[in-house]
Amino acid sequence: MTVLSVAAATAPGPAAPSLVQSVDWLAITPVVIPAAVALLVLVADLFTAQKHKPLLGWLSVAGLAAATATLLPLRAGDRTTFCLTGDPAACSYTADHFALVIQFLVLAGALVTALLSVTAVHETRMPAGEYWFLLLSSAAGAALLPAARDLATLIVALEVASLPAFALVGMRRGDRLSSEAALKFFLSSVTATAVSLLGVSFVYAATGSLHLTQVADRLDDVPAQLDTLAMAGVALTLVGFAFKTAAVPFHFWVPDTYVGAPLPIAGYLSVIGKAVGFTGLILVTVIAFPAYSDIWGPALAVLAALTMTVGNVAALRQASDRANSAVRLLAWSSVGQAGYLLVPIAAAAYAERDQIGSTVAYALMYGAVNLGAFAVAALVARTKPLHRIDDYRGLYAERPLAALTLAFFLLCLAGLPPGIIGLFAKVTVFRAAVDAGLGWLAVVMAVNVVIALYYYLRWTALLFRPAAAEETRTAAPAPWPVTVAILLTGVTALILSGAPQLVLRFASGSLFPQ
Repeated sequence: MTVLSVAAATAPGPAAPSLVQSVDWLAITPVVIPAAVALLVLVADLFTAQKHKPLLGWLSVAGLAAATATLLPLRAGDRTTFCLTGDPAACSYTADHFALVIQFLVLAGALVTALLSVTAVHETRMPAGEYWFLLLSSAAGAALLPAARDLATLIVALEVASLPAFALVGMRRGDRLSSEAALKFFLSSVTATAVSLLGVSFVYAATGSLHLTQVADRLDDVPAQLDTLAMAGVALTLVGFAFKTAAVPFHFWVPDTYVGAPLPIAGYLSVIGKAVGFTGLILVTVIAFPAYSDIWGPALAVLAALTMTVGNVAALRQASDRANSAVRLLAWSSVGQAGYLLVPIAAAAYAERDQIGSTVAYALMYGAVNLGAFAVAALVARTKPLHRIDDYRGLYAERPLAALTLAFFLLCLAGLPPGIIGLFAKVTVFRAAVDAGLGWLAVVMAVNVVIALYYYLRWTALLFRPAAAEETRTAAPAPWPVTVAILLTGVTALILSGAPQLVLRFASGSLFPQ
């Protein structure tokens, strides 16, 4: 008996889980590079003479290009890191196909923004070191968010992406509109974040976990006495991400913020800011909260209908001779486009979660053409700083390539040929609503597409009309970084229209591991 006891005591048993983790540095490289370059720029700014400050911008461009390139070795989409030792399936960072596609959108969009900013920072005498540090920091947070798989990391990534954006909006010193826009953006965003944090705390209290997969499992069997708490947590958590998407009624900050911000930052917010919001919404709804799809599904469907309607009607009402009308139209247009992007997420509550691939495909199209529209606006603003729609009258006679490119971008947003990618992207979103049984939402979307046709086509037609006789135009040479940004976005939109399957394939399959 003694021998048996000793043998049992000395026999090898199940090993205790190790508390030592190995970090997959390759997986997190797309986030680490912009963060590291941001710190490098901040330090280098202290030792760089004023005449050499533009080098900081080119260093930032190079960093964003390198971060985008590091997505290539990760294209298999099978890497995870920062996992729980007791539950290896629960990881805080996952480089799956969904994360990689959104990271490409974020980093490529930030790269185009950086190209537009090189000239803007120099000509408006904004503090170069601070500007590039803030832009890179925001891009790092935006790149982290799609790979985050726990609520704490999601909120941290959301704030890292947002807080620098507040400062970027108010970067133009002595500009009253810029200061007001930054303050409005800051106060409304902080309020939305506080509400989301309260929701996260409720979810944690009800489930005892912050990891999205564990939250999903435990919400399936939440105790009856905690059900109300869990439902409140789910609803409140969605508020912060709905704010970032500019969904109605969380949209009121958009027009003034876009007008007050430097034009490259307005374009950045319209694309990367929305990508952050929609990514967060997808992760918390589809992965963490499927048990409460009967709550967030109808809510998002109503938000989608309200958002597209309010955005398109407000864009329709913009007077072409009013100062900043071009930027305001793009701002309200982005609100309307946000409504379309919300449709597949709402549809995922009624059908398979693969529906969200339609949102990803639409976001890729929207990102390319909307940044391109802001790039052309930045070029026109060099000689017409009032940002009026009327300033684009006769643009074809002055800058034929810029006019044709802008016309193509507007037709893509409208969903008309030759902007084939815009048409097909809208069809995939429409089909997602129909397949989910949301026929009423599909009808609302169809009506809004018709409304949007008017103001997109009105602006397009203006490009080819002769300029007023009293107007004298001087076509100043276009800075080559702005030209490169226009060409990059234009060629991307053209390729996608010629081969729409490059992005539409995301609408027909799952981006998450099965």
